[in-house]
Amino acid sequence: MKYVVVSGGVISGIGKGVLASSTGLLFKTLGYRVTSIKIDPYMNIDAGTMSPLEHGECFVLNDGGEVDLDLGNYERYLNTTLTKDHNITTGKIYSHVIERERRGDYLGKTVQVVPHVTGSIQDWIERVAVVPVDDSGSEPDICIIELGGTVGDIESAPFVEALRQFQFRVGVENFALIHVSLVPVIHGEQKTKPTQAAIKDLRSLGLTPDMIACRCQEQLEIATIEKIGMFCHVGPEQVIAVHDVNSTYHVPLLLKESRMMKFLEKKLNLDANKLSKEALSKGEHLLTRWRTLTSQHDNSFETTTIALVGKYTNLKDSYLSVIKALEHSSMSCKRKLKIEWVESTDLEEASKENNLADYHKAWHSICQADGILVPGGFGNRGIEGMVAAAKYARENNVPYLGVCLGLQIAVIEFVRNVLGYSNSTSMEFDATVEEKTASVVYMPDVDQVKLGGTMRLGIHSTKFTDGSEWSKLRKLYGGADSVLERHRHRYEVNPQLIDEIETKGLNFIGKDETEKRMELFELKDHKFFCGTQYHPEYLSKVLDPSRPFLGLVAAASGMLDEVLSRKDLNYKGEF
Repeated sequence: MKYVVVSGGVISGIGKGVLASSTGLLFKTLGYRVTSIKIDPYMNIDAGTMSPLEHGECFVLNDGGEVDLDLGNYERYLNTTLTKDHNITTGKIYSHVIERERRGDYLGKTVQVVPHVTGSIQDWIERVAVVPVDDSGSEPDICIIELGGTVGDIESAPFVEALRQFQFRVGVENFALIHVSLVPVIHGEQKTKPTQAAIKDLRSLGLTPDMIACRCQEQLEIATIEKIGMFCHVGPEQVIAVHDVNSTYHVPLLLKESRMMKFLEKKLNLDANKLSKEALSKGEHLLTRWRTLTSQHDNSFETTTIALVGKYTNLKDSYLSVIKALEHSSMSCKRKLKIEWVESTDLEEASKENNLADYHKAWHSICQADGILVPGGFGNRGIEGMVAAAKYARENNVPYLGVCLGLQIAVIEFVRNVLGYSNSTSMEFDATVEEKTASVVYMPDVDQVKLGGTMRLGIHSTKFTDGSEWSKLRKLYGGADSVLERHRHRYEVNPQLIDEIETKGLNFIGKDETEKRMELFELKDHKFFCGTQYHPEYLSKVLDPSRPFLGLVAAASGMLDEVLSRKDLNYKGEF
């Protein structure tokens, strides 16, 4: 097993996740099997109870793991299926060590950070690194490890020490470290001091970078590269310039042009001649498709505008998988994507009274958009604005996709304005609402007190109903009888209202395994008005976009019929 660690210095949010994903992708284009691990130095067990406005999106895996959003990047780039154990947190490690101590596994020894915590971290990495994560069912050849946060922070100290020990445990010929740093441009001059200081701190902790990836707004000057190499004690070929590009999908190609892989192959003693012809061919095909995709993206001229009506729009990373699913779909449709960010509270009548300018701006964005998307979320803030957006889309034949909460919002709107239950809402927003007229109710099989890890989580099957062959959504899935998608919710459409809702024309075309829980709806005589209780964005891949998102973008682009006529539109197939 070969290990490539990606760490960061100077500031957080510098792009370690994209660089780690891109490095893994390049190894795959060479024919290797790749897995990924993310280390998050926070005390939470997982990301499930963290605010989207503080930490960004909570990504959900097949096994129900609620993990850091970077694992979504890994899966999208590498086409892998990771597990909750691929996300290591301080909380998980300390819980594991304390459980062992309580069982007496340490035989009375004093339990300390070194060697017990650091040892557990290394054991965890070695155990998870060999777990098969792709269709081959074989152990990976290379494990990419991203160390979250910034080196030097007190929270990451045990992990840095564990990795210092780990390089000798696995052998220095099997271990490479890429440190991502920032080269700011001040008054037109590229400054190298922050990178020099970051590398000094890293070395003082016992880790020596094999490569330094320098993030900069513009291309690095040769003099800057040479200066970093000299003062950071690495060769110029070990300094990678990662400047801003058109999209993150160009980063792998940028890294390839820097001959980064030549150095890593030599450092890790990799021999491509030992790979099978099938693996090499598969890697070459992947690189060709990636180049084609980015080229098509650059040459797209027509723009499709999607209004994203959310409640966490102040931090765009709160909807990272949604953004990526829209990007994947727009690239498949050969369209440039423009997202209009609409804070749902600005659409409400209360906003009209308090802030007329924001109210009109929000509604202008809705009216000018080619399609409307209402993603997931929790709590009652901004709900009425979402309901108003769904009503506008339904009444004006504007393509609409509701995801999780977005499905529930569209049902609430329909029950209020078509069925006539004007006070209907979700029991999440008003626990006093009468259950017989509540549009959305608590699922009876979930914990209503303990919040962490108690929702309906992970991969579940959704069966299309008999007679739903007309459904555009079903056709997007290639006419499949059932689909597997990831879930994260604790509320469902009220079963008592299903018959009445369907009588009025809103068709529930997909149900869960028990055929009691509503998973999909679609309005028949509409360009595209659909909702999914599951989160299709979690399984969207760069080269295989999520089908509901593809339907929204295609309908908004006026090319849904063209997309539906594709002969290779097979569920879980590739375009």
